[in-house]
Amino acid sequence: MPETQRRPESRYGNRPTMKDVAARAGVGLKTVSRVVNGETGVTPVTERRVQEAIDALGFRRNDSARVLRKGSTASIGLVLEDLADPFYGPLSRAVEEVARAHGALLINGSSAEDPDREQELALALCARRVDGLVVIPAGDDHRYLEPEIKAGVATVFVDRPAGQIDADCVLSDNFGGAREGVTHLVSHGHRRIGFIGDMPRIHTAAERLRGYRAAMEDAGIPVEDAWMSLGATDPLRVRRAAEEMLSGPAPVTAIFSGNNRVTVTVIRVLAERARRVALVAFDDLELADLLQPGVTVVAQDAATIGRTAAERLFGQLDGTLIAPERIELPTRLVTRGSGELPPAD
Repeated sequence: MPETQRRPESRYGNRPTMKDVAARAGVGLKTVSRVVNGETGVTPVTERRVQEAIDALGFRRNDSARVLRKGSTASIGLVLEDLADPFYGPLSRAVEEVARAHGALLINGSSAEDPDREQELALALCARRVDGLVVIPAGDDHRYLEPEIKAGVATVFVDRPAGQIDADCVLSDNFGGAREGVTHLVSHGHRRIGFIGDMPRIHTAAERLRGYRAAMEDAGIPVEDAWMSLGATDPLRVRRAAEEMLSGPAPVTAIFSGNNRVTVTVIRVLAERARRVALVAFDDLELADLLQPGVTVVAQDAATIGRTAAERLFGQLDGTLIAPERIELPTRLVTRGSGELPPAD
């Protein structure tokens, strides 16, 4: 490992303070406090000098009631997409377990798939002096975090890569998993296979669609536009997509669902129909093995994803890691019956 790529020391406690700003600007601590808090009593020239020092150091005001630093308790922030999504439960728990083993607190929040909310939440956590961030990104431009990273905030992106910055990320093999799931349906005789996924701007949805297309191409099956539907995962949209695919003179004989929220609605639609339709789902879901037939899934290991990301984060903080890396973890095909049904016609 090249020594030039090592971070030479721990990044705990290295965030710039008001004392650092005061020293750089050549003013007193009270003057810095006045500028930071927007108080009067500072000349324009001095205020400009203090602001230049703030910008150069990447200083941010500490908004916490007490500072959580080395010597008391460190803290890390976790920005999730949706706290209600069952995929994030084991992921969050794994991050928290690693944080606890390092004597750190975990603070988390949800972006609700809103890029502006993601940025607001991430910067709010930085303002509260977290030592690191684990981010499931909603947006595709993360340059707003560059000053924080330069100032010493360890950052790891999870489930989707960062946009327009070079940063650690931990992902599942979405392309390979989807390709394997669709190939499994092909191997059981299906040629008319539908794909219902999330919004195409989302990295995971785009990669799973790419895997679906690759599997169909591998099998020499031309894909019809009517077999593919990407969009919001709300039940009405997914139901409409599934019903359209299952209707007409040449309906699909199998469906590959792009995530667990899509799958729940697809299962409901299939339960209402007499004709049996094969199903393979990306993401496992609770009680999938108890349904009749059980749901065949491409399973991600959310806990391993979370643990890997958190260990990567603390490796950054301890100064033991090389430059940012993209880590892609394998998925696993779990056969339970629904993906092994032959075509009904």
